[in-house]
Amino acid sequence: MIATSNGAAAGGVDEIWLTMREEARRDAEAEPALASYLYSTILAHRSLERALAFHLGNKLSSSTLLSTQLFTMFVDTFMEDAEMRETIRADIAAVRERDPACVSFSHCMLNFKGFLACQAHRVSHRLWNQGRQSLALALQSRVSEVFHVDIHPAAKIGRGVLFDHATGLVVGETATIGNNVSILHNVTLGGTGAMGGDRHPKICDGVLIGAGAIILGPVRIGEGAKIGAGSVVLIEVPPHTTAVGNPARLVGGKLKPTKLKDIPSETMDHTSFISSWSDYVI
Repeated sequence: MIATSNGAAAGGVDEIWLTMREEARRDAEAEPALASYLYSTILAHRSLERALAFHLGNKLSSSTLLSTQLFTMFVDTFMEDAEMRETIRADIAAVRERDPACVSFSHCMLNFKGFLACQAHRVSHRLWNQGRQSLALALQSRVSEVFHVDIHPAAKIGRGVLFDHATGLVVGETATIGNNVSILHNVTLGGTGAMGGDRHPKICDGVLIGAGAIILGPVRIGEGAKIGAGSVVLIEVPPHTTAVGNPARLVGGKLKPTKLKDIPSETMDHTSFISSWSDYVI
């Protein structure tokens, strides 16, 4: 079902949250050693937002940044922003649908640091836009330390986003990531050393970026494009095309690149370019 602005599906039922609670009950019965953890993290809470805020607060707390402080900050931010509540559910659904290693919604929320880092970023981004930059940067620093994911609070991220594994992901200050995007580990959306201004990549809807790819500068990666693992991209990639290599080349050639028929972020197919390399540097 489609989530409404209050975080519940049409008719007042939050299907993802109800399913998550059932998954937690099942897992607690199957593995008693996890029963207390699952109760305190999921079953003791009355909403997905409060459970996520509690879990993030515990994960990101330190000796000087208390879990109770973080919980209040997270839950207040979630409940003040209806769009963010919908986006949380779109993100968790994306992970469940696209990643075969994700066995349940509860597994995603508890154990997938890409999902957790993304939700923490959404809070830091809102704080940044409210002028609370010191707190936003402190939160970014803790996310980087705990999850090994470094996303500047000013970076803009759409909904339905999957950060798969996520370790080593770096997203610069003026980068934008569209809706329905999938990005693997060790990806850099970086700048080119220019001082100030717009200096980071623009990732459009439906893009798939393979592990270890580096995209530098304010270049546009077109809608439905695919970036192969380990590629280094410095120039715009047209929509529905594939770029691979270092420096990146368009599969099929620069003049008539092969067009993708599927949405790569959903198929998660990293191999379709292997049979047809191009000599043209994009």
